[in-house]
Amino acid sequence: MASFSIPLSGLDAYAQALSAVSNNLANLNTTAFKSETPQFSDLFYQQIGSAGSGDPVQVGVGSRIGSMESNFTQGSMESTGVNTDVAIQGNGFFVLDNNGLVSYSRAGNFSINQLGYLTSADGALVQGFPATNGVVNPNGTLGPLNVGNGLTSPPNATANVTAGLNLDAGAAVGASFSTPVTIYDALGTSHVATFNFTKTAANTWSFTVTVPAADLGQTGAPVALTTSTNTLAFDGNGVLTTAGPIAVTMPAGDTWADGATVPATLFNWQLTDAAGNPVISQVASPSATSFIDQDGYASGALSSFTVANDGTIEGTFSNGRSAALGQIALAQFANLQGLIRNGNNEYLASIGSGPATIGIPGTAGRGTLSGGALELSNADISSEFTQLIMDERGFQANARAITTFDNITQESLNLIHP
Repeated sequence: MASFSIPLSGLDAYAQALSAVSNNLANLNTTAFKSETPQFSDLFYQQIGSAGSGDPVQVGVGSRIGSMESNFTQGSMESTGVNTDVAIQGNGFFVLDNNGLVSYSRAGNFSINQLGYLTSADGALVQGFPATNGVVNPNGTLGPLNVGNGLTSPPNATANVTAGLNLDAGAAVGASFSTPVTIYDALGTSHVATFNFTKTAANTWSFTVTVPAADLGQTGAPVALTTSTNTLAFDGNGVLTTAGPIAVTMPAGDTWADGATVPATLFNWQLTDAAGNPVISQVASPSATSFIDQDGYASGALSSFTVANDGTIEGTFSNGRSAALGQIALAQFANLQGLIRNGNNEYLASIGSGPATIGIPGTAGRGTLSGGALELSNADISSEFTQLIMDERGFQANARAITTFDNITQESLNLIHP
């Protein structure tokens, strides 16, 4: 007697296959979605006898979905220009923490939550290696990444000043020239230090460096800072002969009005460039300043950030400085097919996948990252429609087998009850 269970198992298997294809088609536009391919396998067999040669005569009892394999091939890249979007090029998964539940994802359509942390679309915290004072320790503890606008760059007091100048060799004795230089104290407050030059003799100029009296909590005329020398000398070719640097210090007993710490040397006035060449000259040309360079700056708020190929999040601050905010981590698994799909573009580790091996992008076989881009779904509509037709034909064939078995059963009953 024909067994209805055989075509029924086929119907069930093809129904699951059609569901897999439908799911792939439904996720054609899901960020970083990985398509699935059902793999059929036969069920057990009944031995109904043996051939004259001793070979077994067996009849199968149907089919089933033996496995549902995920296709982890790279999806296409789409540039978005959004700085919170990150795409993985190559192997690896982002590490996410949702209230203690650790999951893994290829989808980098991140956002920033109300506390300034980088999060996935469902609010899970993106994990990485946070920076301390702009330095990332990739061997440190994994944690959430703060990229919020509340971050600030601390101020830095001016320690060195370099001014490119020419003092007019043709100027009369007593002629003067001045140039302002903005410097910063330890609290990031700016002060205008004025460099005043007066020609005292041929090839010789005296100078003072002054700051407004109000900057020192005083009133009246600008206050002269103390300098380790107050004369610049030149040879007959207009080349500076005074050795530098010149130490500039605060007058004894004076402090900045804002209470900023005053170092022993307020700043060093560098008279040469990095190669040791004088930056101050005296030739017969109008006195002028060609450039001013100093290494202090005020505090600044985070204005934007970018993600580098190695996952480093580089922040740019309103004071023109930049610093690392952290580094995004990537996870690898020994067996990708062992991962459990958890929805929301996320996967969970299992015994089959093995534990996650976590590190920085671009190391130990992990892929690199592309900031301002997203990985698209790797489901191919033409392939899925082809598979849809094949699975439909399989389902129809098994349905026809059930109809045939029904006819056979009916004919058998008619033999008993004509």
